[in-house]
Amino acid sequence: MKRIISLILLTLLCINLIFSLFSCRGRGKLDPDTLSVCLSSEPESLDPAKNSTADGSTLISHLFSGLAKWTKKEDGSFAVVADMAEALPEPKRNDDGTVTYTYTLREGLRWSDGGELRVSDIAFSWNRAASPSLAADYSYMFESIVGYDEMWSGNSGASLAITADDAARTLSVTLVNDLPYWNELLAFPTFFPVKEEAVKNESWATDAATYIGNGPYVMESWAHDSVIKLTKNENYIDKDTVKMKNIHFYLSDDANNMLANFENRTWQLIDNVPNNEIPALREDYKDEFYIEPQLGTYYTIWNVNRDLLPKGNTLSATERALANTEIRSALSALLDRNYICEQIGKAGQLPATSFVPSGLTDYDGSQFYQNANRTDEGSWGYYGIDREALEAAYENAVSVLKKYYKFDTGSGKFTNVGTLTYLYNTSDTHKAVGEYIQSKFASLGITLRLSNQEWATFLESRKRGDYTIARNGWVADYNDPIAFLDMWTSYSENNDVGLGQGEHAKAAIYALDLTDLGLSEYNRQGKTWSETYDVLIELIKGEADSKTRYALMHKAEDLLMSTGCITPLYYYTDIYMLDSRIDGFFSNPLGVKYFMYCTVK
Repeated sequence: MKRIISLILLTLLCINLIFSLFSCRGRGKLDPDTLSVCLSSEPESLDPAKNSTADGSTLISHLFSGLAKWTKKEDGSFAVVADMAEALPEPKRNDDGTVTYTYTLREGLRWSDGGELRVSDIAFSWNRAASPSLAADYSYMFESIVGYDEMWSGNSGASLAITADDAARTLSVTLVNDLPYWNELLAFPTFFPVKEEAVKNESWATDAATYIGNGPYVMESWAHDSVIKLTKNENYIDKDTVKMKNIHFYLSDDANNMLANFENRTWQLIDNVPNNEIPALREDYKDEFYIEPQLGTYYTIWNVNRDLLPKGNTLSATERALANTEIRSALSALLDRNYICEQIGKAGQLPATSFVPSGLTDYDGSQFYQNANRTDEGSWGYYGIDREALEAAYENAVSVLKKYYKFDTGSGKFTNVGTLTYLYNTSDTHKAVGEYIQSKFASLGITLRLSNQEWATFLESRKRGDYTIARNGWVADYNDPIAFLDMWTSYSENNDVGLGQGEHAKAAIYALDLTDLGLSEYNRQGKTWSETYDVLIELIKGEADSKTRYALMHKAEDLLMSTGCITPLYYYTDIYMLDSRIDGFFSNPLGVKYFMYCTVK
């Protein structure tokens, strides 16, 4: 009897062991001190002032600290709280209409090399990031600080209105007007301090040996195009809150490689997966495959300074500018955003009817995008997504194109449209979107050549304007629609379209009519981009009345979309895979991921 019972127990033990092996999907034992993740390939820049990518922001947020930081509350919501500052104060309103914030820094702040971090370091860093000499992509984020305009008007001695008192550990900054998202800017990498001695070396942010920060981690090593290894910063003021000792950021843009390394448990988080695998992954990894809300838009851009008209046309410069606007808008209207979301995205993305995405609210708490280009009939957006609207838009687009190109009625195709090039960075999704656009254009006889570049090269090509059409995406830097609108001013380094730059700077084809808002002095017709859009963004940033400010932002989006240079395709969701044995991870809707509080179960 005992023998039979022993055999039964042994059989049950074997069954349990086999079940455990299969249920773990081949998981190996995790190192409790080291987290291995993969977000993207080689980052564009890890200089806080120069970075403009979400993956770069994640890395920088582990290597630096600002006056404020993002945190996740117990109820799952996100909040900005004080970090280097003792508190986030209310502003003092000055007699001239400006406002002043005064911060007291926490005692004991240090750089990762052990040196003392002073208030004057912040003043130096903000002036550096805002300066014309650095020409950082995000320099315009400082334009609401008094003194910024002088810095950019050619006054070499001008600086931001910042007062730094190292002895008292206080920093005062004066803004032209109070901003509803000011605290969120303080938590953004562009506002993080850098050490003056370190940045004198222009290549300081490319080598672990010269990289100095003030955040939870220090850079231990950087094997370019391979892995960036971080280890806990013993000089960090809140080091006791940092749970994970080491984080290894592996560098890859190959979604198949990322998935393979996740499945064999070499990496515990990946930020991309092959699109064709999504349905299966959602089913097979229900506790490890995540689709989270994200404040972002996936879109294509058109180089405003590339002429799309056939050779030999006799149009004037103004007529050509208007014709190219019509052509861009018509080609963009050919696309079925539902198809892209359902057949390519496959992860809950919403078809984009506007550039400002879902999730950002209007002055009354409603969705901003649902008030974009709203009509009396209750419809909204710049693109229809129901079947009837798509068919009408397609027919109208073909009619517009017939004004400028030869059309063969027998084949139903255009015969003299020049070859177009679509530039994108390595990704299954980007390639699939490009191939869809290519096939849609080809059905009308339009040839679209696809050009793939690795991430860093792609960013440089796009910034130089070496493209006709290019893949793009933007995730909010802070929770306000202006984050999607102020990047298109003529002086913005993020304006990769070239609006108000080059030949387009002379195109006097825009109108700005604000008379319905009681601003009769702003009824301008036949003006340039800088005379309309730049002026509008400046008005938005100086407007204290919330309702008027939001109305102005809708005007800005109307003007932006009228150029035909921006083609929204879908609103982002954040897709990632996370090993279920990891606790304490969170990702905010701005696309930044936080690993410092992670532990292994």
